[in-house]
Amino acid sequence: MGNGANGPLSGAVIAVAGAGGPAGRATLLRLAEAGATVVGADNDPQRLSEAVDAARYASGGASVTGDTVDLLNLQSTRDWAAHIEKDFGRVDGLVHLVGGWRGSETFTKTSLDDWDFLELLLVKTVQHTSLAFHEALQRSERGRYVLISASGASKPTAGNAAYSAAKAAAEAWTLAMADFFRKAGGAEGPTSAATILVVKALVHDAMRAERPNAKFAGFTDVKDLAEAIESVWSKPAAEVNGNRLWLTEKP
Repeated sequence: MGNGANGPLSGAVIAVAGAGGPAGRATLLRLAEAGATVVGADNDPQRLSEAVDAARYASGGASVTGDTVDLLNLQSTRDWAAHIEKDFGRVDGLVHLVGGWRGSETFTKTSLDDWDFLELLLVKTVQHTSLAFHEALQRSERGRYVLISASGASKPTAGNAAYSAAKAAAEAWTLAMADFFRKAGGAEGPTSAATILVVKALVHDAMRAERPNAKFAGFTDVKDLAEAIESVWSKPAAEVNGNRLWLTEKP
């Protein structure tokens, strides 16, 4: 059980996009245990409500709620940001966990349909959440936008052209928002931050159970990812803004 009311994120309001997956579940729980009010969104309402219920139960009824939001629609994403700020009086974070993967055996066999799919999931959702939330995050004295990215963005493999290019675009977009925070801070330096956590891939308990002999070398456990996400708030904005935090070996 977390220390909730006295936790390091006590009083913070944090939105989590892509909250229904294993990483989302771990993150909802970790942030709630640290004392934050957490608002999750996922395109799968069933998965979202299960993730919210699990986090609520495990964190002793901490304030975790879920909204079904179409993050592929800019207006509905803006409406979501506005409703969080109206309901809770502030927004101190947006954690971007919307994921998806498509790959091919070789570069030659790359399907541009994969690009179309990944560009929506991995790039559009970053564009929409960042544009919808950046002003509220700038108003917060501890605003953080956290993008989860992949090492492949820096060192793409032949069969991962679409995935790596989409991740690289998402990183560039997030770094542009970091520049907005830097400029808004002026001579004093930024008060809010946009930052990137880089993993090779994620692993969770169910995956380990399915493949008991697999090594998952270089993979990041979703619980460790959630811990790294929480720690972004404990570092000064200037330290994390515009930076990549590597949770795996740099390529």
